[in-house]
Amino acid sequence: MRIEGKRVVVALAGGIACYKAADLIRLLVQHGARVRVVMTQHAREFITPLTLQTLSGAPVSTDTFDLTQESEIGHIRLADDADVVVVAPATANVIGKLAAGIADDLLTTVLIATRVPRLLAPAMNVHMFENPIVQDNLRRLRAVGYHVIGPASGDLACGYTGFGRLSEPAEILEEIATLVAPRDLSGERVLVTAGPTRESLDPVRFLSNRSSGRMGYALARAARRRGADVTLVCGPTALAPPAGVDVIRVTNAREMQRAVVGAYGKATIVVMTAAVADYRPERPAAQKVAKDAAGGPLRLVRNPDILQELGRRKGSRMLIGFAAETHDLRTRAARKLRQKGLDLIVANDVTAGDAGFDVDTNRVVLLDAGGQAEELPLLSKDEVAERLCDWISARRHPRRGRDARRKSPPARRVPKRAPKRSGT
Repeated sequence: MRIEGKRVVVALAGGIACYKAADLIRLLVQHGARVRVVMTQHAREFITPLTLQTLSGAPVSTDTFDLTQESEIGHIRLADDADVVVVAPATANVIGKLAAGIADDLLTTVLIATRVPRLLAPAMNVHMFENPIVQDNLRRLRAVGYHVIGPASGDLACGYTGFGRLSEPAEILEEIATLVAPRDLSGERVLVTAGPTRESLDPVRFLSNRSSGRMGYALARAARRRGADVTLVCGPTALAPPAGVDVIRVTNAREMQRAVVGAYGKATIVVMTAAVADYRPERPAAQKVAKDAAGGPLRLVRNPDILQELGRRKGSRMLIGFAAETHDLRTRAARKLRQKGLDLIVANDVTAGDAGFDVDTNRVVLLDAGGQAEELPLLSKDEVAERLCDWISARRHPRRGRDARRKSPPARRVPKRAPKRSGT
């Protein structure tokens, strides 16, 4: 996600969920955002300004009428300088005051004075949240342009269970990134495939590969942030579904074929990152094959070539494929580009320890149908996804793409280090 250099005001109202705001601030700073913190007097009962000042690296604003704070910052300056303002947690009290237009403290003054996107993350007792007055206040705020995330359902600090938990910091971070992202893919319907497929040998064994689905999920998130309507068809992964994305889960190649063909008619852009099995067992066993019965020949048959099928029916769609190779990277990728009728192919060497399958980074080459090639350095998969969205936008919406590139900071390269692996 691209929030480096973005000015984010994080405002805390008084609630036990204030402790989660510390993690949100840490994540924002980690991604390069410039964070200013605003606290109500009640919020200071749950977490200290010193803690949040240490995490944000900037003074914490707590009082509208503090002469020192006003001379150094100013509540109107806070409102004017921000790119986005998020209230986490947003209590029933603060929600009610904002809905009524009351500005009697620093938090409400900044929220009412600002003209940038405003995000509320409610957190409160389940009965308070379900109160018709609170629900009406949230509807009124949405109607005038406020964005709302959550709350989540679960065990609450008060002992009840239900809706009222503050959304997780990572989810709030994703929504902030969406609010500050360029909307240069608005109106596009993007179909993304991700992950591996599994081809059954018997009820407990299968053939598969090392794809974790991270690249496809990153692309789905990036396209959604930038305004696209996104459908994600994914094989078995351990990843949480991206917010705001229509997810279709499949297991084997033929299921993926049916799901992709079914969604293809409405798509304007298709990005096939999934590592689909080329072969499947001819006759999977109906029961588990015993150890002493194994060892005979395993007969395989070809799976359908989904990408080639889509290429024959491409029409005006943009069709992008991925090539996971172990040698002759550009030659093999260029051949696949021609054979499948693609607009672009994204090639990477999966033998590299810091790129390809099962790691958080990638090093890719973009080869287009016009013969142009662009080699990207080692980047996070999130940034590779953003670069690919840049490429799509520049060709689908040239003016939007130029505007987005002017507003976006340069990508930070990932320093060389041992790759982070997981069990996926």
